[in-house]
Amino acid sequence: MSNEPSKTNGQINSLVGSAKVLVGNTIETAYQAVGGSSEPSSWTTAGQKQHDQGEAEITAAKAQGYVEGVGDRLEGKKDSIVGAITGDKSQQTSGNLQHDKGEAQMEINKREYTV
Repeated sequence: MSNEPSKTNGQINSLVGSAKVLVGNTIETAYQAVGGSSEPSSWTTAGQKQHDQGEAEITAAKAQGYVEGVGDRLEGKKDSIVGAITGDKSQQTSGNLQHDKGEAQMEINKREYTV
């Protein structure tokens, strides 16, 4: 298993964590209805922690993808310019494709701001 951040792993952990919070809230509500403690259950706290870790992993994976996109974009632009200067149409085309791939990767992984 890789130590690299993964959007898929992050989404799974976020979803499972949210489910645990839901179960914990249900347990807490039922317990309080019969006069029990109002302290958060271990399900709620563990679920919130797992959810937060999942969200952090998603953010880290997106940041990594964005940076890789920047690298592809710059490398592609360089190859395109060198190809144009030297008259190597194959290198120029390959550079343009890599540049466009990097741009697409940046767009997919750009940070989403919420208001």
